[in-house]
Amino acid sequence: MSGNSIGRALVLTCFGESHGICIGAVLDGCPAGLPLSEADIQAELDKRRPGLTEISSPRREEDKVDIVSGVYRGYTTGAPICMVVRNRDVDSKPYETVMFKPRPGHADYTARVKYGGYSDPRGGGRFSGRITAAYVMAGAVAKKLLSLIGVEVLAHTVQVGGVKVEVEVPCEEIRRNVYMNPVRCAVPELAEKMVGEILRAAREGDSVGGVVEGIALNVPAGLGEPIFDSLDSDIAKMLFNIPAVKGVEFGAGFKIASMRGSEANDQYAIRDGRIVTLTNNAGGIVGGISNGMPIRVRVAFKPTPSILRRQKTVNLETMREEEIEIAGRHDPCIVPRAVPVVEACLAFVLADHALRAGIIPRIIKRH
Repeated sequence: MSGNSIGRALVLTCFGESHGICIGAVLDGCPAGLPLSEADIQAELDKRRPGLTEISSPRREEDKVDIVSGVYRGYTTGAPICMVVRNRDVDSKPYETVMFKPRPGHADYTARVKYGGYSDPRGGGRFSGRITAAYVMAGAVAKKLLSLIGVEVLAHTVQVGGVKVEVEVPCEEIRRNVYMNPVRCAVPELAEKMVGEILRAAREGDSVGGVVEGIALNVPAGLGEPIFDSLDSDIAKMLFNIPAVKGVEFGAGFKIASMRGSEANDQYAIRDGRIVTLTNNAGGIVGGISNGMPIRVRVAFKPTPSILRRQKTVNLETMREEEIEIAGRHDPCIVPRAVPVVEACLAFVLADHALRAGIIPRIIKRH
């Protein structure tokens, strides 16, 4: 597993930059015989496309996927699956004026130190949120694999700025409502308030962050490879690979620190011949292993660092303190477009572990 790859049974390598020729993914380890088409991948990519709403970046990318290898006559071959989307609507001029001024909140400075000034600075290059298109392509394949064993992965926005969903939303409402509004919130009345929160920040030359909840249903008990490849640690690692993620919590999360054991423990029961827990404070994972309950994970995203307000920085050529005004096209809140990315990342890790456990076969027979 290299620094650009993740997974064990499934290995994902991402390539490309925000303003380069393309963004791509190479997925190795997918079983042969899985029905797969470009339409399957496109349906997921369309959920995260930029330029579709008033609260997203005006950059307009078609994000039309091409499957380059690994699929023949509608079925995976067992060879690595290579998928690419082209970068069409690129404007790199705003980055020429700030080449030596690292943008606060971005990876400009740390990337320059690590790579000796050779990293691509245009649009954040390798560190741009655009790289998540590769995650979504891989996640689309993972979702098809998980469908073979009845596992469903959902995600929805539960917070934007100060607007929060305070109750647990039924899964049927998530399925019905999430992609019916621009903020990907399952509660319509709160969705309107979230839009207002984003637009207010944008009018003030600022940005807001928020939280996305990911849910996996019908996950079989027993997935996970403790200690260092435990299910929750692999999920958390994958989620932290999403640019702008600053926190991940499962189940009750940090609230569990204020509970007593009698409140926090998920007590067992039998329902319809199946072992279940009466609560789900663990978020479906205990000891790094799935327990058969829904996996619930929340992901905190920081506000978009590219804002119109003047900020302090340094000039790396003159080594003097200066100010910076950031131009270009940016989302005032990246949370809505992160919803399908969280889905993809959660699906990828679950498919990887299901393959490791032998629950998904290595060769899928035709029906």
